[in-house]
Amino acid sequence: CCMYMNNKNLSLCRLLHSDRDPIPDVPAIYFVMPTEENVDRICQDLRNQLYESYYLNFISAISRSKLEDVASAALAANAVNQVTKVFDQYLNFITLEDDMFVLCNQNTELISYHAINRPDIMDTDMEAIMDTIVDSLFCFFVTLGAVPIIRCPRGNAAEMVAMKLDKKLRENLRDARNSLFTGDTVGAGQFSFQRPLFVLVDRNLDLATPLHHTWTYQALIHDVLDFHLNRVTIEESVGPETGARPKKKNKKNYDLTAADKFWQKHKGSPFPEVAESVQQELDTYRAQEDEVKRLKSIMGLEGEDEGAISMLSDNTAKLTSAVSSLPELLEKKRLIDLHTNVATAVLDHIKTRKLDVYFEYEEKLMSKSTLDKSLLDMISDPDAGTPEDKMRLFLIYYITSQQPPSELDLEQYKKALMDAGCDLSPLNYIKQWNTCVKCLFNVLFFSCGSLFSMVMNTGSHFVMEGVKNLVLKQHETDDYRYFDPKMLRGRSSTRPLSIVGGQNSLSYKRNRLLFFELQAKQGKRVLYGCSELFNAAQFMKQLSQLGKK
Repeated sequence: CCMYMNNKNLSLCRLLHSDRDPIPDVPAIYFVMPTEENVDRICQDLRNQLYESYYLNFISAISRSKLEDVASAALAANAVNQVTKVFDQYLNFITLEDDMFVLCNQNTELISYHAINRPDIMDTDMEAIMDTIVDSLFCFFVTLGAVPIIRCPRGNAAEMVAMKLDKKLRENLRDARNSLFTGDTVGAGQFSFQRPLFVLVDRNLDLATPLHHTWTYQALIHDVLDFHLNRVTIEESVGPETGARPKKKNKKNYDLTAADKFWQKHKGSPFPEVAESVQQELDTYRAQEDEVKRLKSIMGLEGEDEGAISMLSDNTAKLTSAVSSLPELLEKKRLIDLHTNVATAVLDHIKTRKLDVYFEYEEKLMSKSTLDKSLLDMISDPDAGTPEDKMRLFLIYYITSQQPPSELDLEQYKKALMDAGCDLSPLNYIKQWNTCVKCLFNVLFFSCGSLFSMVMNTGSHFVMEGVKNLVLKQHETDDYRYFDPKMLRGRSSTRPLSIVGGQNSLSYKRNRLLFFELQAKQGKRVLYGCSELFNAAQFMKQLSQLGKK
């Protein structure tokens, strides 16, 4: 985007590639990715003499060649002195919560699960994807101001990212004069316990969890509603029904932010508790509102304006106190209305699709508990769930089963799924993925016993048992690679890694292509990150695309 300043105040914000008229007496602030298209447009602005001066802020570091292009354009336009500042901001990530970030990419498809796992991907394409992810992670650690110790399993995309990130951090630390980690040089604090531990995990270690139906407030919103960058969009009916015509529907946006105390308190709560809490908040608000009305009635002030009320004598202090709280009450009412509308929209999906039934059934599948209804009956029930819900359920069964169903049973399941209107393409890919996992285990078993043990320790619990084994228990994952960018020589080692998770982290911070977990050793604070935050429907779409190839 391009922002204009007037008397040191921001006056207007425009998209970089929109049509913009010259404003010769106004300075402009650019906040852009250093892509070739964006750099070309900046050069065009310089040639057209659009502004008085230019402050160029690049979201991630601009390459020397592109910077030279800008310099050449400024020189040719006789505008060198107008380019006042050029900054690399290292902000190529998005912080959604205090403990949650996602990598920033203008086209998420370029770094999606589908992009990395498509069978026709070229080595150059994979390198470009890894470089994009590493660039965003580097920006994150520059902003954090800390050099992490990096851990990852072997033999997947996470290892590629770890190696590239280690190299990038090491190269920056080597240049002491220009290092971005001020006060955190190679010599200082090499053995400090303040440094964060950065754990990278590949999405392929656990494909069941993103498909799992959820039961907490935030996770349900993400699963069943249009929820993106902390903004939920729902359709609301407006106006009366006219004859056979249904009510008109308007889309309405709600921001769910840290300023919303109800959201902060209940986003990780089971949905029935949220519904109960909304009702309690509404009852409290109504009681406060009724108290204000009662006081007005006693004083004979029905219909009086607020100015007259505030000027009453001391014996009306109670009333003026109640009236002064009206702005707070109005904000409380706004949040109650917000969560009433959002919770109602979620409840409609739960009732229509019987999501509570799916959640409980999948919990039993993943924990190997006794089922009170056969999977075939669940799939064949016309009143339970959409075709997508049924396919998600079956894929979880297929992934978490210690032994896949026989060909005869599989054909029976496939027929029931097709009769229910399911697209079988995701199953085609999961079968291929499952075969590859088995082949990998067999090859490792016959060729290298110790390596096979490592894969079983780090992978099989995720693949065969689901992420429940990761987030509800503590496991020692042996032979994770170890990178320390502060080590003077480029060495890596293999050491056991203890991973501890919590139930709340499962609810929303779980649907990711590459999963990043950042642990501060003192205080055990855990941050979560991902390269792509998708819901089950978006993940199913990617699996379907892969299954058709």
